[in-house]
Amino acid sequence: MAFGDYQNEIYFNGLRGVVPTLPVSFDELEARAQTAMPPSVWSYVAGGAGNERTQRANVTAFDHWGLIPRMFVGAAQRDLSVELFGMTLLAPVFMAPIGVIGLCSQDGHGDLATARAAARTGVPMVASTLMVDPLEDVAAEFGDTPGFFQLYTPTDRDLAASLVERAERAGYRGIVVTLDTWVTGWRPRDLSTGNFPQLRGHCLANYFSDPVFLKSLAKSPAEDPQSAILRWIQVFGNPLTWEDLPWLRSLTKLPLIVKGISHPDDARRARDGGVDGIYCSNHGGRQANGGIPAIDLLSEVVAVAEGLPVLFDSGIRSGADIIKALALGATAVGIGRPYAYGLALGGADGITHVLRTLLAEADLIMAVDGYPTLADLTPDALRRVR
Repeated sequence: MAFGDYQNEIYFNGLRGVVPTLPVSFDELEARAQTAMPPSVWSYVAGGAGNERTQRANVTAFDHWGLIPRMFVGAAQRDLSVELFGMTLLAPVFMAPIGVIGLCSQDGHGDLATARAAARTGVPMVASTLMVDPLEDVAAEFGDTPGFFQLYTPTDRDLAASLVERAERAGYRGIVVTLDTWVTGWRPRDLSTGNFPQLRGHCLANYFSDPVFLKSLAKSPAEDPQSAILRWIQVFGNPLTWEDLPWLRSLTKLPLIVKGISHPDDARRARDGGVDGIYCSNHGGRQANGGIPAIDLLSEVVAVAEGLPVLFDSGIRSGADIIKALALGATAVGIGRPYAYGLALGGADGITHVLRTLLAEADLIMAVDGYPTLADLTPDALRRVR
């Protein structure tokens, strides 16, 4: 079944008087999610750095690109599958890591719900270090869909090694090291409410279940939660340098992907340092304001990757955005806030719905505009829009 058939499912349900209970447009999805989330969680998920100009620019930058329709192609069948790190994915999309995704669901276990949605859809989850439930419990919900573990590298190297080893044993298929979050960016929405979830003990299950972390405590987190949180503050956030890359590479034989790469020189150096994939992202505008939209840097990163997979996120709000990022060279495209909003409204069902809408739109654009395979989506398929 083609992804675009989701619209037929909706239309035929309409003949029976059944209309979608969840939004099919991002604007409505966002508006309804705001009413479903506690204000503190909403501000954390929806907000960005500074006055959020970079966050907005990430989104609007996609409007500066347009796909050129090609006719007499006969794109009745489309193939969106992609090879990634020796695996075949049904579609070139994944769920980007969100550190508080666990708090976005009504039951407070959003990491598990996200993993269940991954199992249903075949769309991989990149699970954050910052989870409500331990990484092993989340991996157990993946089914046959591969999952990846995102590492916020701690200052304690033994703890970093322990987290990676646990991810390997649990069956994760790659390690994504986030480089731009060793310190938290200036986030006025969160500052105005004085709310930082981890300081309240939220989303720290991977630390509080780790033998190396527990060994550094005098008492268990259950007995003395404040001391455990203080220890977390001490170990979170390692300002990595290029000298640390060989050590990171030595931690695992799994594919190693470095996240936050936007400059071609950094991409070149990471490639030469032995990484298996480059993840072009500016953290969705959450970490630093005043930057360049991530999509405008993607082509330069791809050019120097020399065949390494290039993952991309930041600003994806529609199937059209996915298509444009693929045409600019992304191997796979990360979805962030949209699936968080779907989770808030409907748990795993809500995420599944959001992923199906995004993939349906992407598939139908390929059909209408005459691009039957991902190989047909090249930079020549795009033009700059004034």
